[in-house]
Amino acid sequence: MSRHPLLEKRIGHRFRDAALLEQALSHRSFGSPHNERLEFLGDGVLGCVIAEELYARFPGLSEGELSRLRANLVREAALAAVARSLALSEFLRLGEGELASGGATRSSILADALEAVYGAVFLDGGYAAARAVVRRSFGDSLERLDPRAPAKDAKTRLQELLQARRQRLPQYRVVATRGAAHKQTFEVECSAEGLGARARGLGSSRRHAEQAAAENLLQLLEP
Repeated sequence: MSRHPLLEKRIGHRFRDAALLEQALSHRSFGSPHNERLEFLGDGVLGCVIAEELYARFPGLSEGELSRLRANLVREAALAAVARSLALSEFLRLGEGELASGGATRSSILADALEAVYGAVFLDGGYAAARAVVRRSFGDSLERLDPRAPAKDAKTRLQELLQARRQRLPQYRVVATRGAAHKQTFEVECSAEGLGARARGLGSSRRHAEQAAAENLLQLLEP
């Protein structure tokens, strides 16, 4: 029997194998088995479902336009927003260090856990079940999608926000680099000095980490 009937109700899937959901909610810091392999699987499932949805909804769009829309939907900040709408943080299993540092609210952890849940649903019920869960959780985002709206990345949006508030441009600095040379993780801090606000982001490259930091700062600054 599942320990998370409320989450199952929110996503619209009752697990036959409750252990899969437990694993999906378990961060690496909590112990093993954790959710990284399920995250890898869920990332592929999510990409396929979103591609299928966009292909059906927008028959007149080119491959490039469809790719842009998909990238916008499955970026970390968008996934974290979906996770927050499901109150996924209430169910995460984190190690003491991550709990103490606010890991349950971190966008990267929330996004990874959401993908892991999609992967768990796929293993538990197959592609049709996973597609139903993705469509249900992305319902509002898909309905509001406007293919004519220009896509702006987080750094551009942050710069425009600060300019609108007559503030100086944001500053970025690398605060840490971890991992082997072929698989590094960068941590970047983004600051809006005039507003006394700063946030950090992680990424597999400096560019990705800067985007993540900008997105996290936007969440602090936007109403």
